[in-house]
Amino acid sequence: MGAVLIGFAVLAWFDRAVVTPHRGGASRSPQHTTARDLARYHGKAFEVARVVDGDTLDIAASDGENATTRVRLLGIDAPETHAPDDRPAHFAMEAAAFARGQLSGRRVTVHLEEDGRTRGHYGRLLAYVVLPDGTVLNEQLLAEGYAYADLRFRHGFYHKYRQLEGSARALGKGLWAEAKRDDLPAWLQRMRPDLLAD
Repeated sequence: MGAVLIGFAVLAWFDRAVVTPHRGGASRSPQHTTARDLARYHGKAFEVARVVDGDTLDIAASDGENATTRVRLLGIDAPETHAPDDRPAHFAMEAAAFARGQLSGRRVTVHLEEDGRTRGHYGRLLAYVVLPDGTVLNEQLLAEGYAYADLRFRHGFYHKYRQLEGSARALGKGLWAEAKRDDLPAWLQRMRPDLLAD
């Protein structure tokens, strides 16, 4: 009987050591991360703490060891303010200024893809951000020509976002007014060899 109890104790210890994550170091499964993010952020409103650029912001909600949560707008790609050559990409400063005008001092509602991933490659929360008047910022940036529809990753509004970008391009709005092929991000040039090809 004593050997059986010792066996159970060893199994319980082994089970706990294998299953219980270590503090501050163990990575969580994607499913656990998605469930946690949906419970913490989805459909909830947060103050905007900082606007990083045209498609990235920080909300006033702690995220692990960080005092704020970095949010990357899902389905779009705004021109980079810090491009690889250290110069802002075409229309990057205008896109960042527009985003700041829409977000600074505001409380926004965050919506996540319920059946998709909630975090990007750099651990940023991937989200649709809704302004107080009900406008979806991701869509507004596309419609006004401040961002590209991101074709690299599928999401629930993939086709709608391509249409919004196409409309802005046809109307010559925002970055599309004077954009040349070399102004496009490298990923878009690869995926759309026909775009702005003269």
